[in-house]
Amino acid sequence: MSESSSRPTSFTRREFLERSIVGSLAASTSLLALGVIPRSAAIHLPSRRTYDVVIRGGTVFDGTGAPGIDADVAISGDRIVAIGRSLGDSAREVIDARGLAVAPGFIDIHSHADGTMFQDPRSESVIRQGVTTVIVGQDGSSRGPTTDGRTLDTVFTAIDALPPTLNVASMVGLGTVRHVVVGDADRPATAAELARMTALVEAALAAGACGASSGLEYTPGEFAPRDELIALCRPLASRRLPYATHMRNEDDRVLESVAEAIAVATGAGCPLQISHLKTEGPRNWGKLDTVFAHIERAHQTGLDVAFDRYPYVAYQTGLSNLFPKWSEDGGTDAFVARLADASLTPKLRDAVTEKIALLGGWDHVLISDVKDAADRAVEGQRLGSYAAATHQDPYDAAVALLTRSHGDVGMVGFAMSEENLKRILAHPLAMVCSDGGAAALDGPAHAGHPHPRSLGTFPRILGTYVRETHTLTLPQAIHKMSGFAASRVKLADRGRLATGFAADVVIFDPATVRDRATFAEPFQYPDGIRTVLVNGAVALRDGQHAPERHGRALLVGRQSTG
Repeated sequence: MSESSSRPTSFTRREFLERSIVGSLAASTSLLALGVIPRSAAIHLPSRRTYDVVIRGGTVFDGTGAPGIDADVAISGDRIVAIGRSLGDSAREVIDARGLAVAPGFIDIHSHADGTMFQDPRSESVIRQGVTTVIVGQDGSSRGPTTDGRTLDTVFTAIDALPPTLNVASMVGLGTVRHVVVGDADRPATAAELARMTALVEAALAAGACGASSGLEYTPGEFAPRDELIALCRPLASRRLPYATHMRNEDDRVLESVAEAIAVATGAGCPLQISHLKTEGPRNWGKLDTVFAHIERAHQTGLDVAFDRYPYVAYQTGLSNLFPKWSEDGGTDAFVARLADASLTPKLRDAVTEKIALLGGWDHVLISDVKDAADRAVEGQRLGSYAAATHQDPYDAAVALLTRSHGDVGMVGFAMSEENLKRILAHPLAMVCSDGGAAALDGPAHAGHPHPRSLGTFPRILGTYVRETHTLTLPQAIHKMSGFAASRVKLADRGRLATGFAADVVIFDPATVRDRATFAEPFQYPDGIRTVLVNGAVALRDGQHAPERHGRALLVGRQSTG
């Protein structure tokens, strides 16, 4: 079914919650069979007392995939201390949740929200989706270590010093590690370099990193051979933390790339998280059954494997990703120099033309952002249409944009199937990610022409894929956006509404929640997210951002600061 052909169904809030509870029972069976639902939290009713916050009268979904229950939620400090029907105790603040769903704050398992966090710690577009925790350091790139000595330990300290609106956990990027030790050259690491890289990974994990990520379509991760990846992932094994991979290829060689991802995790003895699983290009849409078969076979034979996906049929990356990998050997300066080398133009043009054929044409490329201010007018335009309007060959237009912005041009590529998207989201081993950054209607995070996933992912799941197309039940969706994600990166006290857990909570209207951001007009916040609490404090209420921020760095394996 296409996005445009799906028809919404109208329910009252109460009818919708009741139907979600009934529909979740059958869905939970398959999740339990695959071992991805933990036991539901027990209800705990302490003696009468005074709380800081009580959320009254909502339908509480605990994040495990279990049906919702009518209950109150009591909070003291930054912890949930009671869940039960009609808690009669007094509270400093009472939040009326009648007719609304109460769920664990959503956890974005694959986020780039740290990209603007230090310039704008409000993270407006993220908190307004009900997201309370982001997992950053993705696609092989993390904020530490760096060549000037910054580590993830110092990054975590800087996050707490802000503080941000959101909680932040980070993976260590294996591309970042390779850049520090080897650089951006297309060559294998020496034994001494591999030992140094392994030590950097160990140090990042000791500092509290929640896994390791690779970006095998990006420089310099694309130059890392399989044996190097296995060696760098071995420190994950004893901690049972995941290797999250943006695979080497997501289109014509997607099957080989899935096999490589499985081989790396198997060789290292660690869990595997396949990032933003997709089969790009119409000629590859039919490969999804085989992709699922590979993943399910690995799971059945003992590999702890899962994957994530955003609810859109277009991806976002750099425009340079249209070009062959050999052209990026040596980094950005070398890449831009090759674009200007007339002797390489025929070879480069042929490779890019083949990539465009995979996508379906130049108008399947939307320019999302440019570094060169003189080209700002192209942001939000389709490349084919822009080239025609400026009387340029599309390839020449792409090269000119990249040259003027010194390789720093973003693009959105329309290449995926809506039917496949629904199947991926519904799979028991799938969870939800945005793969997006933080945007805002004002300030430093209002820039470029972002992918709408940065503003709409989680409400879109609840509106389009729960309420309208019934791809997921409400308890399933909440589990994929909270408890499942938390368990994946060992956030032991997040992702569930249970006594003793961190008081990260989202209250939303299941009958009206929806995304509003579009590819044409991305700067629009969603509807239906009523109240969001982070570490027990209200961060958002009725569209108003709280003046104080209570997010913190989450350190896996260490006590979180803050």
